[in-house]
Amino acid sequence: MINKKVSRRTFIQGSATAGVVASGGGAILANTEEAWALSTEVLSGDTALSLLIMARHLYPHDFLGDQYYAEVVSNLDEQAKSDSSLAEKLENGVKDLSQVIEKDRTYNVPFKDQSSGLQLQNLKRIDGSDFFETVRGATLGGLYGNPRVAMLFGFEGSSVEHGGYIDRGFDDIGWLPKGGR
Repeated sequence: MINKKVSRRTFIQGSATAGVVASGGGAILANTEEAWALSTEVLSGDTALSLLIMARHLYPHDFLGDQYYAEVVSNLDEQAKSDSSLAEKLENGVKDLSQVIEKDRTYNVPFKDQSSGLQLQNLKRIDGSDFFETVRGATLGGLYGNPRVAMLFGFEGSSVEHGGYIDRGFDDIGWLPKGGR
């Protein structure tokens, strides 16, 4: 008999990496691989996960973890708490994304379960709609307005408190030779 010990870390790594748990009116999204979780109060688990996938398709960056896109979904959920029309728009928009239209047939496949190519096809189909623009705007502001994401892109932040770009940033070019020619 082989006695192989499994550490807690190994057990957690081997567990499901992403999951959705319904909780009352909202849901909890968890990713054990990246060690983050998101809870929603208004949006359902399927809607929250679909919005996260949509945000990643809209502004794809392989080096960004899903937790940054999850913050966008969290912000949308927070806004939907006080705006029932936004909550309805998000839920109905995700339902619309679940419709796969091929020639004269329509299939219902949850957006989160579709292949990446099919997801992109459906996003192109709704491009310009009110729902699409709402999520696009929230992702744009929530992702690129996040200081932690800006640091990952190499943006050092504001220079005003450091004397402006004359004292910080103006002469930081490292690839030019020093002292002229």
